[in-house]
Amino acid sequence: MADFAPGARVRVKAMMPPGHVRTPGYLRGRVGEVERVLGPFPNPEQLAYRRKGDPLDLYRVRFPLGDLWDRDDADTLEAEIYAHWLEPA
Repeated sequence: MADFAPGARVRVKAMMPPGHVRTPGYLRGRVGEVERVLGPFPNPEQLAYRRKGDPLDLYRVRFPLGDLWDRDDADTLEAEIYAHWLEPA
């Protein structure tokens, strides 16, 4: 069962782990809103090292561009982010 429902405000963890990661650096520490739950998928960070990918929920999270970059912009950016990168905002 998913930890976050559509509409939930989430923060991308500001982690900087070494190795292969799938979360863009410019989104770390930023707050967005869950647009949808895509379901469980194998963890690509484990698969990159030829390990069995533990299933993790994948979320599509929407971020206002004006919050990501210092500008007055009503557009949004959507990114698919795995559960272990998210925490409640």
